[in-house]
Amino acid sequence: MAAVLAGVVTFVVFKKLRANVAQQQLTQIVAAVNDLPVGATLTAKDVAMVDWPSNMPLAGSFSKAEAVVGKPLIHSIGAKQPIFQRDLGIEGSGIGLSAKIPPGMRATAVKSNEIVGVAGFLYPGSHVDVLATYVVPEHPGSMTQTVLQDVEVLAAGQTIEPDPQGKPQEVNVVTLLLTPEDSQKVQLAGNQGSIQFILRNGTDSKKSEDLTPVRLDQLAGLVKPPAPPAKAAKRAPAPAPPQKYSLEVIQGTKSTVHTF
Repeated sequence: MAAVLAGVVTFVVFKKLRANVAQQQLTQIVAAVNDLPVGATLTAKDVAMVDWPSNMPLAGSFSKAEAVVGKPLIHSIGAKQPIFQRDLGIEGSGIGLSAKIPPGMRATAVKSNEIVGVAGFLYPGSHVDVLATYVVPEHPGSMTQTVLQDVEVLAAGQTIEPDPQGKPQEVNVVTLLLTPEDSQKVQLAGNQGSIQFILRNGTDSKKSEDLTPVRLDQLAGLVKPPAPPAKAAKRAPAPAPPQKYSLEVIQGTKSTVHTF
């Protein structure tokens, strides 16, 4: 009896699950047919429509293949992987590195040496601060200043995608994603002295507002840092004026007021 009852329960549950799967509504989204590298311009042969549960929508996905054809990839995509808006550059923006440059921004190559390149641990997608060491005319010694903060690395050497195994790569040219104004700052700083990159945590976007340049004489202790401004001495409150009293004296029809 137990075996028969278990068989009946199993049959009923299986039948309900099968009915739920059959009743589940599906939609179609655009996915990659094969592995696609960064910079590739999508063609009709590179994409296909795949089924996806309609009750689990994917934000940023596409429902028509025509919407992605002709656009370059700014990230590599695996086979059968859905294609999202964040993976695509603007149509006609080019291939390779140029496809990863948003409108209004610039890719600026900065030359450095292997030693100051954070020991080779600068990857595409890293975020860095840019420090410059230079000499100001008519000022003693050199100084180091933080020129830019929280800058994205677009490419390390000729590599625009991080190494899948995380292997460090020694490079002497790093390409940064900058505004036109920041590009001018980096160019000027590089011509005046040397540039060093300081690696940041990718989730730390906070910028310091109170950074000041450090001079060589300050580093050597030859010059003391400026003392904080002295606080003004508090003045004692002025004494209150003495209280006055008035006395009116009436003699007959004559009235006299005395103040003391």
